[in-house]
Amino acid sequence: MRTVLLTGFEPFENEPVNPSWEAVRALDGQQVGDAVIVARQLPCVFGAAIDAMAALLETLKPALVIAVGQAGGRTEMSIERVAINVDDARIADNAGAQPIDTTIAGDGPAAYFATLPIKAIVRDLRAAGVPAMVSQTAGTFVCNHVFYGLMHAIARQGLAATRGGFIHIPYLPEQAARHPGAPSLALETLVTGLRVAVDTALATDTDIRVQGGQLH
Repeated sequence: MRTVLLTGFEPFENEPVNPSWEAVRALDGQQVGDAVIVARQLPCVFGAAIDAMAALLETLKPALVIAVGQAGGRTEMSIERVAINVDDARIADNAGAQPIDTTIAGDGPAAYFATLPIKAIVRDLRAAGVPAMVSQTAGTFVCNHVFYGLMHAIARQGLAATRGGFIHIPYLPEQAARHPGAPSLALETLVTGLRVAVDTALATDTDIRVQGGQLH
């Protein structure tokens, strides 16, 4: 049986929960076709998060990896297209580090593209009633750091059969209540969305060719 690795983060920036971890852990152990989902939590710490991801890849040898992170202020599940080779932190991570204009991997390219069928995932999420979009930036905090580290590890460990990518998700309603005016999605909706994303990624070899860009 194949393994699907879903990762979420521990809470950060004084939030009591992180929706990424709450959503992925709800899917831990579930079977999707001939694959089983394994959920793991990553630290919101530069360096340590990439090390943890690399260790999981080495141990689990997953067929599919979807890293998930919180993006407070976003209105939809955001399927990320590209990870860039830079850390430029607006705030400190959970270990107090705040790298600025720092290269993630000195031996790596400027960017990696997700190997998920990002547009097919957006299509299927919307069909399932889950707000979704293709995103052109994963930021420059620990989420992008992990996304880049994931794709770099896949390339360096020779895991050609492993597909990987990143999904940003909005606040949970209980978080949005502490940030008046901030959008949110219910945990049930997020869990449904991630299961759809896994199912689509496992079933789709070649992404669909439809418009998914933005003007700005």
